[in-house]
Amino acid sequence: MVYQQSSRPRGGRFRDEEASKFTERVVFTRRIAKVVKGGRRLRFNALVVVGDGEGNVGAGMGKSLVIPDAVRKGNAIARRGMVKIPLKGSSIPHEITMKVGASIVVIKPARVGTGIIAAGTMRAILELGGVRDVVGKSLGSRNPINIAAATLEALRQLRDPEVEIARRLGRSPTPAVASTP
Repeated sequence: MVYQQSSRPRGGRFRDEEASKFTERVVFTRRIAKVVKGGRRLRFNALVVVGDGEGNVGAGMGKSLVIPDAVRKGNAIARRGMVKIPLKGSSIPHEITMKVGASIVVIKPARVGTGIIAAGTMRAILELGGVRDVVGKSLGSRNPINIAAATLEALRQLRDPEVEIARRLGRSPTPAVASTP
């Protein structure tokens, strides 16, 4: 039997050329110890945020026996769960509040030139998502995993008002440029 030569590289893992446009940031890592009869078994967790700076962002939690593998797994999980942010200029269309666990996240649009007023996990997600002017506040628990989940869920719930009104009225959303004569 004759086997046809494949054009893609050998091995189970190969990367798309388009995958390289994403920027990756490790938000935090932690060491987990499971106590067993023979002693402690150490593992690592890594929270990784991935984004293209143009409105696509995702976060993933990778777990492994060594940190590089945990980061790689977190990266893969983040790419699978990407969120599209409906940007309005350099900000978001409206204010939104989201709660996950005991963490509450408030994200508000800001004027051009304000920058990203947010800390830690929320800042990483907003920066890699391409939002340049926004004010964010985290209330309650400051657990980075829950802050990341709440921030991503808030961004997933954002809607562009013009597009949403047109959709509800059964019209196709028309760009503002096309409506001027």
